[in-house]
Amino acid sequence: MILVVVILLLLSAAPAAGSLLPRVARPPVGLMNLAAAAQLALLGAAALCALQVSDLGDPWWRAGLVIAAATAACLGGSGISTAVLDTATRHDARRRPDVGAESSGDASWGAVAPRSRPLQDLAEDDRPVLRGGAWIGLLERLAVVSTLLASWPEGLAVVLAVKGLARYSELKRPNGAAERFIIGTFCSVLWAAACAGVAVLGLTG
Repeated sequence: MILVVVILLLLSAAPAAGSLLPRVARPPVGLMNLAAAAQLALLGAAALCALQVSDLGDPWWRAGLVIAAATAACLGGSGISTAVLDTATRHDARRRPDVGAESSGDASWGAVAPRSRPLQDLAEDDRPVLRGGAWIGLLERLAVVSTLLASWPEGLAVVLAVKGLARYSELKRPNGAAERFIIGTFCSVLWAAACAGVAVLGLTG
């Protein structure tokens, strides 16, 4: 049964592949939402299977479960965050197509300003929102799943505090950065915590 849990955890990250593409090459929002729903279903199936695991004494299987959970948390969270952020912000993007068009908060890989408007020529409030968010989100999820698997939930406060302080100057802009930050962070942390929870179910079964 533990093998099934590991496979389901890894598969839960697979539908997030579309979110790793440049924004212009990503699938439509509807398809991204379906992929996110598939991720949640696979993670739920992994949790149900983890409940059936008992006496996992083999250290290799324990290590494999931890690695699978960390992989699912880091890579899969990008798909969930991108789907939610794109859905939540698509109406704003239609109203302001030339402002931050390449950014969607903590789920945008390599966000840059449109080619026709160099970054230095944009007004302060019109610059891309939360640049580098995808890599920060990946590291954030790795930190979250690590603290939970290490039985140190207090580390969540440290992770979120560091991220908030690092983004403080950007969150003051009236360009929707604060909303994207909150949505992206919640999606990222909740997904990583869920992946860690599946691993804990398997490890303590």
